[in-house]
Amino acid sequence: MPDELVFEVLSSPVLEAATNGGYVLDGFPRTLRQAEAAYSVAQEIRDIELQAVVYLRVGHDELRERLRVRGDREGRTDDDEDTIARRFTVFEKQTEPLLDFYARRGILVDINGEQSVGAVFGDITRALDRLLTEVRGNL
Repeated sequence: MPDELVFEVLSSPVLEAATNGGYVLDGFPRTLRQAEAAYSVAQEIRDIELQAVVYLRVGHDELRERLRVRGDREGRTDDDEDTIARRFTVFEKQTEPLLDFYARRGILVDINGEQSVGAVFGDITRALDRLLTEVRGNL
């Protein structure tokens, strides 16, 4: 989906959510260009502040297995080996640079996504609580 269309679709709901206590975006931004544009827009609008980016780190072998299982379970034709390999390539070229972008801003929360669901949830909760404590301490 072109960046301009993505911004057009997301702008109104994000602005509304920002004025009503906040929001969580899943899967956006996916490229450095989208992240830089979103950051620029947020800087122009008061009341919008990106506070945390959660990255669930999972190795290729584990991801490949999870996608294969999902494909088999749900009958998804887009979880075949060729498509999975293309996803990894796209991630490495387009999305992985976001990790450094957000780490430089001190808001990247890097979580081991190969743990149990409960452990992942606990790690995310603790990391976000720490960030919130830091933000409150800087006020």
